[in-house]
Amino acid sequence: MANIQALTRPEVIDQEALREFADALTDRAVEIERDMARLGKEPANRVLIADIFRALHNIKGDAALCKVEVAALIAHPIESLLTRLRSGEVRYTPLLGEVVLLALDRLELATEALLAGKPVIHLKLVALVEGLERMSMASQAGLDPAAAQLVESVTGFRPQATLRAATARLPVQGEPKTSMAADLSFFRSLALQFETRSPLFKGRTGRIRQLVLDTNRASGSPVNAMQLEAAVYMHDVGMMFLPESVWLKVGNMSDEERDMLHTHPGFGAGLLDRMENWTAAAEIVRQHHEMPDGAGYPDKLHAESICPGAKILAIADAFESVMLKHSSRGHNRSVLRAVAEVNACNNQFAPEWIEPFNSVIRHMVEH
Repeated sequence: MANIQALTRPEVIDQEALREFADALTDRAVEIERDMARLGKEPANRVLIADIFRALHNIKGDAALCKVEVAALIAHPIESLLTRLRSGEVRYTPLLGEVVLLALDRLELATEALLAGKPVIHLKLVALVEGLERMSMASQAGLDPAAAQLVESVTGFRPQATLRAATARLPVQGEPKTSMAADLSFFRSLALQFETRSPLFKGRTGRIRQLVLDTNRASGSPVNAMQLEAAVYMHDVGMMFLPESVWLKVGNMSDEERDMLHTHPGFGAGLLDRMENWTAAAEIVRQHHEMPDGAGYPDKLHAESICPGAKILAIADAFESVMLKHSSRGHNRSVLRAVAEVNACNNQFAPEWIEPFNSVIRHMVEH
């Protein structure tokens, strides 16, 4: 039985030790994700299974040493499951791999929340640990059903067989036949120019566009679709006015670099402000990094002051970022894990738009 208190309201006993654990976790998570990607292609590779087990065992040991109880509670049932996998008692399945990676995500998110002094209740760690415990005792036949139950209880989504490449197949509709179509075509050309700055950005404009427009439709289309589409094209164009060393940086940013990055919405919005008919799109672009709790930028607006279009774009943009941010770790985020991470970002997004967005993703992965 999971320690509910430790999983819902964990205590930080030693902040410095927690920071050391977080640093070690980042390194070991990279190893695990890399090896899990290989294991998906070589499910009978005993060396890979042993390496993954060893890395997870070290995470559990680090958690005990640094007195991070919540991390030890998450790591323990994963270790038990991997013990059975290593001994040959159960066989690897793609769904088992997805669960291990989802649990690793939650462990990282919980650690980040503790470092920031934020709650973890929204991460559903009790359901995660209890589900992992059920899996660690399940027969081979019961393994995938238990995994599916865990995934749905933690993320709200049923796992599907074709999650990983789903966003790459999002259709891009034709240009609207209106007098503003020429402007939209120009905006789109700027967005595609931005995509050329990194191979990681290929196709992102079409994916974000589809998610944003579908989410708007799922809620009854309260935002003008053309203004929303223009905002999608222009929301990151301002990045091109900044040094590439800032917005393509992989490691941690300095305060000066972060301040510079925070100016990019103003550039895109400023361009739209100076063109006739695009005032609403400019507002969306200017506000798409604002957060309901006032912790966003550039103006630290609160929920009631942020326009609906910006709230939609913020969610879709974050989803795309999560899909890409770990690509250097050798294992791209699946759609399921990306949407689960977005849903776990407490207070970062407007709650009234999370469910319409989830319904779009749910439809996408189920069809």
